Amino acid sequence: MKDQADEGRRANGAPAVPGSTRPLPVTHTQRVDTWALRWLDPPDGPAVMLLDQTRLPAEETYLTCTDVPSLVDAIGRLVVRGAPMLGLAGAFGVALAAHRGEDVAQAAGALARARPTAANLSWGAGRTLASYRAAGHGSATAPDAGRIAARAALAEARSIAAEDAAASAAIAAHGLGLVPDRARILTHCNTGALVSAGDGTAFAVILAAHRAGRLAQLWVDETRPLLQGARLTAYEAQRAGMPYAVLADAAAASLMAAGQVDMVITGADRVAADGSVANKIGTYGLAVLARHHGVPFVVAAPLSTVDFTAADGTAIVVEHRAAQEVTSFAGVAVSPAGSDAYNPAFDVTPGALVTALVTERGVARPADGGTLHFLGATPPSGVTAPAGVSMER
Repeated sequence: MKDQADEGRRANGAPAVPGSTRPLPVTHTQRVDTWALRWLDPPDGPAVMLLDQTRLPAEETYLTCTDVPSLVDAIGRLVVRGAPMLGLAGAFGVALAAHRGEDVAQAAGALARARPTAANLSWGAGRTLASYRAAGHGSATAPDAGRIAARAALAEARSIAAEDAAASAAIAAHGLGLVPDRARILTHCNTGALVSAGDGTAFAVILAAHRAGRLAQLWVDETRPLLQGARLTAYEAQRAGMPYAVLADAAAASLMAAGQVDMVITGADRVAADGSVANKIGTYGLAVLARHHGVPFVVAAPLSTVDFTAADGTAIVVEHRAAQEVTSFAGVAVSPAGSDAYNPAFDVTPGALVTALVTERGVARPADGGTLHFLGATPPSGVTAPAGVSMER
């Protein structure tokens, strides 16, 4: 693994602008240029290059992972993060192991365990592993069977990236219908192009509203303890020219009480079969506040984030992170030496508190086992949609 401030190339391999000190970003959306993950072919690779999100917005630097252990470390340190982007990291990580001739199944397992709450990470790794195995089985007698299987793994990873970009666009289109005119929207954590091959999830809906002239104000939760909102969402909102303000997480209640919030929209890291949503810590509290104040609470996520094997929220494993993330700030201790900390990375919001779940296949409301099943999977024979359900496609 190495930091990389300047490869002297565009993301597509073309030369950078003369005098550039970093690779130019890929343009995901009009007026929003972000660049979070790139596959490097030989001679620079095989490798996975990541925009180091821990250093944003102060500086844009890049980290090159030349093997799976370095990629797993980068995932654990949040160099790359966000549900859809972790799916891409898992997929390209499996392709990296295949191209290096390593134990691909072992690599897929290590990637999946790097952040246990993130459904997309294990999903992306598992799907690419399946393609690798299928290609290997089909070409077992060929002299270059390993190379054929590695190419199949990389093709599958690229297919996942293309699907994610399409899903992001569809989520934005479906979600826009939920946004009123002159909307004042509150969001939590970071869900933009930094976490997606497209415009993101919740942020994609916000961006669509901004472009349609419907966004009056974006309220950005700082998102303690690592400030993904203050650092990353504010960074993306500023680049998009949105009207926004950052607030302390604890200020959301008074903001809603003052009637300054028209809707809350967040992403998700895992959605259980009953509609329970695991997302960045603090999301559950926002959902409770929104219900008390009569504010719609909307979740936006691709169906790859839905885990139909998790019956309800209690089946979701919640990642706990190091105490130092809470007891220190910017590397400086703010609590007495030896202080312990409660630091879950996520909390679980019951589906009953979710007004609507926006996916690439439509809007489910309520978000529960019935609506998710009909949006995300072929229903069993003879089963009809439950009464009182709205599924907008």
